[in-house]
Amino acid sequence: MTTRGETSRSESGFSLVEVIVSTAILAGGLLTLAGVMAQGMRYMAGSSPSLIAREKAREAVESVHTARDTGLLSWPKIQNVPQGGVFLTGARQLSTPGADGLVNTADDGSVEYLRMPGNDGILGNSDDVLKALTNYSREIQITPLNKDGTGVLNPNLRQITVTIRYTVEGLMRSYTLTTYVSSFS
Repeated sequence: MTTRGETSRSESGFSLVEVIVSTAILAGGLLTLAGVMAQGMRYMAGSSPSLIAREKAREAVESVHTARDTGLLSWPKIQNVPQGGVFLTGARQLSTPGADGLVNTADDGSVEYLRMPGNDGILGNSDDVLKALTNYSREIQITPLNKDGTGVLNPNLRQITVTIRYTVEGLMRSYTLTTYVSSFS
């Protein structure tokens, strides 16, 4: 039995300190969750530019293989300019291929555009929106390969490295595709 002015332990509530500590723990958890959500949004913002970069790298490699297969380019020309080939060295802004159908060569056209659907959501009609791909650059490096690590060059095999650099929300990103091309189609 309790006397007047005393309270039993079963009637007491949380102390102010316990409430403050539990509120701080809850706030920390919510802030962590908000940070994870913000990071996820950043990754989502970069997914479309990343896809464009990957496809532009593949497009460059496919054009080299097609030029070799169709006879448009002879084997000695599938190199960078300093080695006697047609591919320019260094990073170049994404541009449309010239008359030769190859990118990063001397006859390239104007800046490449991405066509997106307009207000009606349908691609291929008069309200399409064109977005210049000015925040992308492409570099194609074609190098000979050593035979069995002996230092002897393999005359029929070259490595193609295509690097696409682009910016997403002010951050520089890059995508690199490395493959091989042989003198045999």
